[in-house]
Amino acid sequence: MGKQEWYLEYEIHVNRPGLLGDVASLLGMLSINIVTINGVRDSRRGMLLLCDNNEQIERLATILRTMDNITVTKLRQPKLLDRLAVRHGRYIQRDADDKKTFRFVRDELGLLVDFMAEIFKEKGHKLIGIRGMPRVGKTESIVAASVCANKRWLFVSSTLIKQTVRTQLMEDEYSEDNIFIIDGIVSRRRGNEQHWQLIRELMRLEATKVVEHPDMFVRHTEYTLDDFDYIIELRHEPDEDISYEAIDRPSLLGGDGFSEFGF
Repeated sequence: MGKQEWYLEYEIHVNRPGLLGDVASLLGMLSINIVTINGVRDSRRGMLLLCDNNEQIERLATILRTMDNITVTKLRQPKLLDRLAVRHGRYIQRDADDKKTFRFVRDELGLLVDFMAEIFKEKGHKLIGIRGMPRVGKTESIVAASVCANKRWLFVSSTLIKQTVRTQLMEDEYSEDNIFIIDGIVSRRRGNEQHWQLIRELMRLEATKVVEHPDMFVRHTEYTLDDFDYIIELRHEPDEDISYEAIDRPSLLGGDGFSEFGF
């Protein structure tokens, strides 16, 4: 059996000098290597560990339970959020009621890009929704994450440079390694039947699809928010309200309320 990776997180009750050295020495005596270490939240430290077998981890857990100054909060094989917490020094905020909803603010774009890039690297169908007000960085983050994941991105509908509503793709664009980006507002307001037929084809493709404004995307369609694997919320400030009232109101000039608000 090859090397095994584990995630250790502990809460510090008394941050006395030499505490980290004691934990590191213990790991060294058990022949467990530290891959990465960082503070992950107030008074908590996280470590990615590498060992040869489960017996080493069992012995580690037994000894750590006898230490008065710390309490082990996690000792498990690392999950995606564990890796990102150690890498960035903080945990991603997660909705308490809906575990597939993750919240970010604009100051955390680096963390958001890293999070999406790790999802993009996974094989198979993934449907990701991203909510946010205009010019908060939604599209730019998707493109940056695609670059980090070494993936090609394709706009199925977008307003990034000019309004895009595609009704067909070239044969080589149907690759399962591509990231397909859909603007839910553009598709709902401007998409014809050919455009929606293309979206249905892409939904059956074993590839990653990212939908901006998923709440608008599911209106008057056969898709629901339950179809999404992840929902990402991106705000300028933590208490910002993500609202679609502007585009739901008819324009004072008689338009449809779409282009005037820069969504």
